[in-house]
Amino acid sequence: MTAPQDEKLLETMIERQRQKLLALARRIVPRLTPEDLLQPHNHPSIAAHPDFNFEDGILAGYLAALAALRAQRQK
Repeated sequence: MTAPQDEKLLETMIERQRQKLLALARRIVPRLTPEDLLQPHNHPSIAAHPDFNFEDGILAGYLAALAALRAQRQK
């Protein structure tokens, strides 16, 4: 797999994880927006939910992997 393919795969995984996270959060608080997920501590019911925190951690890992891939490519 080439570097652009790696990046595209990670971007796809990130988008799907964001969708999954939003769907989960909306089961807890139905009117949440994608922007609300950027500040989950403003919504205590999702911030304290273990499933939300797990899925949010997966998203954070994907974002970190993409950042590392891009940083390595710039060297």
